[in-house]
Amino acid sequence: MKRGTRALTSLFGNKSLPKSKRSQVSIFIIIGILIVVVIALVFVFREDIIPDSGGGVEVNLNSFLKTCLEDEIKETVEVISLQGGKVEPTLYKTFKFDEEDEFYDISFLCYNQNNYLQCINQEPMLIQNLKKELEKELEDEVESCFTDLGNSLDNQGFVVDARYRGFEIELMPRKIVIEIDGEMGLTKTENSVRYENFTISETSRFYDVAVVVQEIVNQEASFCYFDNLGYMLFYPEFEIDKTRTSDSALIYTIKYQDSEEKFRFAVRGCVMPPTV
Repeated sequence: MKRGTRALTSLFGNKSLPKSKRSQVSIFIIIGILIVVVIALVFVFREDIIPDSGGGVEVNLNSFLKTCLEDEIKETVEVISLQGGKVEPTLYKTFKFDEEDEFYDISFLCYNQNNYLQCINQEPMLIQNLKKELEKELEDEVESCFTDLGNSLDNQGFVVDARYRGFEIELMPRKIVIEIDGEMGLTKTENSVRYENFTISETSRFYDVAVVVQEIVNQEASFCYFDNLGYMLFYPEFEIDKTRTSDSALIYTIKYQDSEEKFRFAVRGCVMPPTV
């Protein structure tokens, strides 16, 4: 005899349960399972809703900071990317791609003013410099968002003790990570919690495109040429165009296909002088 059958026999004797009784038992079991599931979901999502000492405040803090910063991050990355890695380029080519487009000051990442000679890599530490450029442009915004967070919690009835010490950006495959060095103590109804250091992650192909830019610059500096068509055959997620200007400079445009993120930069090297 099976275990389930023995249990029913022990409970109800040797008589089988009527069909209606079995249906009622099944309904009660289903209702019980639903109640357990609902209670479990409440506890799972409680951390995202209620600030408490179990970590819910930290989730909300990071969420607030991400919402506050994400538009500024995207706009700054776009400006830097369309100008060759600089918000304010110093060595650049001013260019307009079509009549409806605006003029851009596009940085030379590989340059030699002399004819015949190979270009010289102007940004051998490109990714590190992109990181610094982002940090410089977002410095005020990050601190402002941290202050706004403290003010928002104060308006919700918390006693806030906030200390901001700065931040650092890391460029990684598929994302930009901002690590904020700060702490925030919150007190409400005699309960206190303190949180230190906050991490914000923004989806972006900025790093991935920059790696391709480095490869192009290295090949231009070494061979005065980059085979964009061959590269796209191996890496179809990238679209790489190059435009020759009237003064023999090259402007590269790298686009990540899925996200439409672009990076433009200029190159001048191995230039043949005009024939007389």
